Amino acid sequence: MTFPDDDPRPFRIGVGALLLNNIGHVWIGERIRRAGQQLDYPWQLPQGGLDAGEDPRDAVLRELEEETGTAKAEIIAETPDWLTYDLPRDVRDRVWKGRFRGQRQKWYALRFLGEDEDFDLETHHKPEFSRWRWAPLAELPTLVVPFKRGLYHDLLTVFGHLDGDVGTPNQ
Repeated sequence: MTFPDDDPRPFRIGVGALLLNNIGHVWIGERIRRAGQQLDYPWQLPQGGLDAGEDPRDAVLRELEEETGTAKAEIIAETPDWLTYDLPRDVRDRVWKGRFRGQRQKWYALRFLGEDEDFDLETHHKPEFSRWRWAPLAELPTLVVPFKRGLYHDLLTVFGHLDGDVGTPNQ
């Protein structure tokens, strides 16, 4: 969702990972609830910031490993454009120290090359997710916070052809 406003703050630059298993279901994590936090829509895909000078393809693999505990994946597709979302006005000043209005992200579809046992949500010093599951691609927009739904619908448009058998490597 983009707000037609004149907020001068920039977008935070980042990447996102749409990790698909061999039947085309997507890895989705339930965000950890912090003290006093109510999460009506706790699910999201792995995503994160792009470090200065970092290649987005390297960044998505790094973020995937940091958030899921595994790097057993290969990139199979990417969004042709960078996708954006605005944070709601009442959230902007509380997130990222108020420096950004939302995020501008490059998204990648990745084929998972491992086994479910390869996931380790505790691998990072500050885990992002409390649990995870595989979900059909079409279900994703109903699981995420409303202000990200437009972006997730864009992901369906770009990667919808992958909702099914994505096969195994070298097929």
